Amino acid sequence: MTRQLTLGYSPCPNDTYIFYALTHGLVNRPGFSIRERLEDVETLNQLALDGLLDLTKISYHALGHLRDNYALLHSGGALGRGCGPLVIAAEPTDMDALRGRRIAIPGQLTTANLLLQLYGQGYENVLIMPFDRIMGALQRGEADAGLIIHESRFTYRQSGFSEILDLGAWWEELTGLPIPLGGILARRDLGTETIRTVDAAIRASLEYAHTHPNEPREYIKDHAQELDNAVIDAHIGLYVNDFSLDLGDAGVAAIETLFARAEARGLIPKTDCSLFVD
Repeated sequence: MTRQLTLGYSPCPNDTYIFYALTHGLVNRPGFSIRERLEDVETLNQLALDGLLDLTKISYHALGHLRDNYALLHSGGALGRGCGPLVIAAEPTDMDALRGRRIAIPGQLTTANLLLQLYGQGYENVLIMPFDRIMGALQRGEADAGLIIHESRFTYRQSGFSEILDLGAWWEELTGLPIPLGGILARRDLGTETIRTVDAAIRASLEYAHTHPNEPREYIKDHAQELDNAVIDAHIGLYVNDFSLDLGDAGVAAIETLFARAEARGLIPKTDCSLFVD
């Protein structure tokens, strides 16, 4: 009997690249089929909080609130170096000057916002909106600064904005660890065997994309915010890496450090649940 599982992921090139083969039946899916749902990352965070997805891409900030009900998978996530969120503004300034000022962020439960709050206090005055609307909000003067992720990292200079802080570089200097941005979760009630099977299938889907890199291109462009091939390639090159195949010891250490610091600040609840099912 084939079991249908709901899978949520973002329309960004790194996710559509990773999940293309899985959702198009190009890799083995023993005992399950996939019904995908593409949403921005904060919508996925909220859907997971409501328990509405069997499998989903998630911000690690959100996972901090979901560990009792969801287990982390080893494959498919976004974690690395030199890929963190950026604080930008219309004019050069510094982070001290932004304390108490309005900052547009791509979601309350995004890892970008968690890193911003870990950076220091005084950055709670936030304007929440989809990531692709942040630069427009800055241009209209609706916020004093913006916290950008995804394709915006590659286009903000063309729009005339200044980088104020690279939160990824700050994290790496502080901890020496890669930046945990987003992971793939499975509902714990799916059971250990199903979760391990899905994890292996996601890894196989990414390996398929690496072997056939041009095949997912049309699917990627159907959903991407930026259609320029150079931007798409840069996006995939930055966010899809060896950690996407397997988190490994360094990836797990980065996640555990992020959660320990967030728990110490009271930004996420503590739990006795392990990250993984194994």
